[in-house]
Amino acid sequence: MDFIRVLPQLHMFRFPVGQAYLWRDGDDLTLVDAGHHGAAPLMEEAMRGAGLDPARIRRIVLTHCHRDHVGAAGELAARHGAQVLTHRLDAPVVRGEAPVPEPVLLDWEVPLYEHGLTVPPAPPTRVDRELEDGEPLDFGDGARVVHSPGHTDGSIAVHLPHHGVLFTGDCVAGVGRVMPGVFNVDRAAVLVSVRRLASLAPSTVCFGHGDPVTEDATRLLLEAAGEAPADRDTVGAAPGHWGVLRK
Repeated sequence: MDFIRVLPQLHMFRFPVGQAYLWRDGDDLTLVDAGHHGAAPLMEEAMRGAGLDPARIRRIVLTHCHRDHVGAAGELAARHGAQVLTHRLDAPVVRGEAPVPEPVLLDWEVPLYEHGLTVPPAPPTRVDRELEDGEPLDFGDGARVVHSPGHTDGSIAVHLPHHGVLFTGDCVAGVGRVMPGVFNVDRAAVLVSVRRLASLAPSTVCFGHGDPVTEDATRLLLEAAGEAPADRDTVGAAPGHWGVLRK
């Protein structure tokens, strides 16, 4: 796992599959997504190595219910007293009360999806707060929830308008280029969501898969909003990101 500084207040955890983000307000910390089950000790070690105290994690905002985003949330929340937040529609899956929704796959997505499970299932995880579209979050000088369904019904982005930062979850990806994500429950809804995210005109965009964009972010989102969900050539160029992401 790598721990990478993106902005003065923002770091990224890069896992073998996917990534999570750490936002800092003074000494207080917020996680956006939490990596896979078993990643908590590595994340804590990385934070301490950067002079950050994991005990200052106040909240863990989950962009959606998939295992590579939820896995370590319960352990970190229990250990450090953090709250776990996710959208109302994905909360039953996070809690283990409902099954993970199956995506509607294009033909070329099938072999990628069936390639295998390379991160462990997420354990049932408590949800302390169920979110709705437009809801304010108490970090980042006025963060907001942006419901962006399509990857899952309860997928969200997190927008920090004061800082021009947008966390997209898996609605958008930066694998090879900025593009709509793959393995979606509703491909048409993903495109609508990407267009909405582009309308926010962020200057920094942080994806669930692929490196963050800190230049020309709005233009790249607008271009992605006009595309069909990721084509096979783009995905095939980066199998380490997508070829192992069956949920």
